[in-house]
Amino acid sequence: MKLYFAPGACSLSPHIVLREAGLPVELERVDLAEGRIVSTGEAFRSINPKGYVPALEVSPGEVVTEGAAIVQHIADSNPQAGLAPAAGTLERARVNEWLTFLSSELHKAFAPMFQPNSSEEAKAYAIDRVTNRLDHIESVLGDGRSYLTGDTFTIADAYLFTLTNWTGPTGIGLGSRSKLIAYMDRVRQRPAVLAALEAEGLLQPAA
Repeated sequence: MKLYFAPGACSLSPHIVLREAGLPVELERVDLAEGRIVSTGEAFRSINPKGYVPALEVSPGEVVTEGAAIVQHIADSNPQAGLAPAAGTLERARVNEWLTFLSSELHKAFAPMFQPNSSEEAKAYAIDRVTNRLDHIESVLGDGRSYLTGDTFTIADAYLFTLTNWTGPTGIGLGSRSKLIAYMDRVRQRPAVLAALEAEGLLQPAA
């Protein structure tokens, strides 16, 4: 398989899931500003006509796009990895509930923070939306669970980790959300997560 990614972008989520599942994957970096694949200079829209990452080539000529769809495909194709409950169960509905919330409510809320032409009003509105949703997640984690749906890491956690990382470069920060801070530290220490971060050049050098 081949994952088209940009360092630290939402493609980090399927990158983590691929490594959690122990699957070999070829990484193809995309320059989103130029819209080109770094190694070849090819226009990325020839792979994903929508023009954004992630895109996962699962076999020659077969490409899956949209992060939530990609991580579910990986989990369902590799059930032995235990990254998502079986389809049709209430437990799976809970994971999908989180994927939908993260995609529609948290992911998109960040958008104005990454657009250079966003007005200050748009950025303020974005910050308010992001912090509101982070507060909700903090309250959910308040019951002592280790991960979003309980004590087991799932594909939803890879997505949340990726999005919450954006609070750093956007300056939003995590404030005093102690449960979410502990959650991020917990996920960051997973070997697959560390491997993905290292591969994308996102690990901070030792002091």
